[in-house]
Amino acid sequence: MNKIRKGDQVIVLSGRDKGRRGAVLQVLEDRVVIEGINMVKRHTKPNPQVNRQGGILEHEMSVHVSKVAIWNPATKKADRVGFKTLANGKKVRLFRSNGEMLDA
Repeated sequence: MNKIRKGDQVIVLSGRDKGRRGAVLQVLEDRVVIEGINMVKRHTKPNPQVNRQGGILEHEMSVHVSKVAIWNPATKKADRVGFKTLANGKKVRLFRSNGEMLDA
């Protein structure tokens, strides 16, 4: 079970975008793609077969998962994630600082 999942709000801990927040768009093995973070420019050729225009396109690149932390809206700070198994056998994620569950 991953500590960070698609749709989670995260904050960047280091690098060019330090302190910026965004939603996770995609989770790769040890990397995450975050909305509006780590933007790069790519020179792309036009491809009429797939109806794609050419030019300089800007899109998000992945960031290593160790450089991001999950955003805790209750404390308004970055937080660590722990796991807990409930009485019914379901495994849930929770914030380490206040014990509040992420998955309800």
